[in-house]
Amino acid sequence: MRIIVQKFGGTSVVSPEVRELVLRKIEKARDQGFNPVVVVSAMGRQGAPYATDTLIDIARSAYKNIADRELDQIMCCGEIISAVIMAGTLQAAGMDAVMLTGGIAGIITDEHFTDARILKCDPTKIINLLKQGKVPVVCGFQGMTGENEFTTLGRGGSDTSASALGAALNADIIEIYTDVDGIMTADPRIVENAKILDCISYGEVCQLAHQGAKVIHPRAVEIAMQKNIPLVVKSTFSDAPGTLITNIAKADTAGSAVIDRVATGVTYLTNIVQVKVHLDDTMGTDASFKVFKTMADNGISVDLINIHPGEIMFTINADHAEKASIKLKRLNYEFEVVEHCAKVSVVGGGMREVPGVMASFIEALSRNKIAILQTVDSHTSISVLVLQSDVGAAVKSLHEKFGLSN
Repeated sequence: MRIIVQKFGGTSVVSPEVRELVLRKIEKARDQGFNPVVVVSAMGRQGAPYATDTLIDIARSAYKNIADRELDQIMCCGEIISAVIMAGTLQAAGMDAVMLTGGIAGIITDEHFTDARILKCDPTKIINLLKQGKVPVVCGFQGMTGENEFTTLGRGGSDTSASALGAALNADIIEIYTDVDGIMTADPRIVENAKILDCISYGEVCQLAHQGAKVIHPRAVEIAMQKNIPLVVKSTFSDAPGTLITNIAKADTAGSAVIDRVATGVTYLTNIVQVKVHLDDTMGTDASFKVFKTMADNGISVDLINIHPGEIMFTINADHAEKASIKLKRLNYEFEVVEHCAKVSVVGGGMREVPGVMASFIEALSRNKIAILQTVDSHTSISVLVLQSDVGAAVKSLHEKFGLSN
């Protein structure tokens, strides 16, 4: 069988009119000889009756600190409603569609409620349905423990569901449908002339996602990459070809070569604070270790780490700033916290061993009088910490400097 997994996000299933567009995408896949497996998210966004955030608010109206297990039970309802309605839409069009929860579809997870990890994916049920000519409609974002408890996979979990099913089924392709025409070189709300990328490598899109781009969950990309299954991000609302994600970064959707590029995109993360810890010779050689061990023991993730004689610099989410300050005070360390920061990154698989990339990066920001608080780089990305008020200018200047609108 030629299997295609088609995932449709919340805005793609929110109304009867939009669900008709989804129906057309599924019909087109069947006409092309594919056996579709459909994965759906909860309908709409916060405020919509069955959106995930709306369901969370309902649960927390009873008790603000309701247990994660109970929270998962109500969150799973959003996808169940969506999958039932989507299956009904397909049935009304003459398709033999069958609704499946994540667990019934074979997605087995650990017991880390609200952010579960997939332990295995058994495709037997879906394969049997496909052999009977049926169209499985699977609840994204959810799975089931070995004890038959509902779990959810964290934000972006429907993407992960689609990739896990695609890998287990050895699918030919996984399509991720959303409300944009593909992955863009920058946030179009900041850069008006941002472009849709024809293609991008697994590694590049993972970097973009980790650095703040809300395009596709990096865990979903990593799962597809393990089986070398192409992913395509495209719009439910148009016939645009979308962005192909594959191992071959230098091929477009028709398989033709494209021009090599140093940078692929610019992205950003906000709500960050910088922490500077001052050290002296009396603290001993393990002073740095104590700082990072304390952060880890208290569930505080650190980023942009720079260690120098006499000083450690790192960043954390602003929500953890108060907790981090309390812990550092207990260690009797002198430190300062710089609030209202943001991380801006340029990502590109082509920057490896290319001289002058860092110089171009710094020049773009310096010319626009943007203060650089900290930098870090890898083979495929360069990131800089700036004040949050400078995010727009930084993204625009870097996008222009690396020719991403050309």
